[in-house]
Amino acid sequence: MCAAAQSPSTAFDVVCMTASMGGVDAYREILADLPHRFPAALVLVQHRPVRELDTLVRVLQYRSVLPVRLLKDEDRLVPGVVHVVPAGHWAAFSAGGAVTLHPADDHCAADPTFASAADVYGPRLVAAVLTGRLQDGALGVRHVRGAGGRVLAQDRATSKAFGMPGAAMATGCIDFVLPLPVLVHALVSLVMVPGAAGMMRVPLPPWAAVIPPVMAT
Repeated sequence: MCAAAQSPSTAFDVVCMTASMGGVDAYREILADLPHRFPAALVLVQHRPVRELDTLVRVLQYRSVLPVRLLKDEDRLVPGVVHVVPAGHWAAFSAGGAVTLHPADDHCAADPTFASAADVYGPRLVAAVLTGRLQDGALGVRHVRGAGGRVLAQDRATSKAFGMPGAAMATGCIDFVLPLPVLVHALVSLVMVPGAAGMMRVPLPPWAAVIPPVMAT
């Protein structure tokens, strides 16, 4: 396990989230409501065009109570910091703590990111699939649950597009489907409330136990 983000006082070291259409607003709402002492490192995947000037970090900083940084090669995750995966990339995590960035299809960055995080952090990982079109994240959440982590999904009513949460739900690997304001509180409870992680668990159905490989592009 990566010691860089490990905290013996919390149930989870890392929270990985993904979003596409409507995701910027969803992330801003989540980051505005997290406590300033939130102890886990956050990793955000947001589908967006690759541009010379990536303004997402600046947009998220405006509302976030936590520091927001753009991930770079060889960075290490820091507890209580929001790490934004660059557009057109996915993040690989090593047991030694370093992050490596790889080119990815703009619509398939969460699957390999989630799978790599699951391999390293195992049961100390929380993943969340937020509003977005298509299916990115659906394969990744199977790896997260298979490694003993937890998965949340945004509900249809608060999603601008329900493709990504719906595809994740169809895997049978979602612990809870929640409206966005409630999802924020669930993240805080899982990470910060003693004993909450033990109560907030849904059994994995047998048909969801076979985990397919993730093919990064």
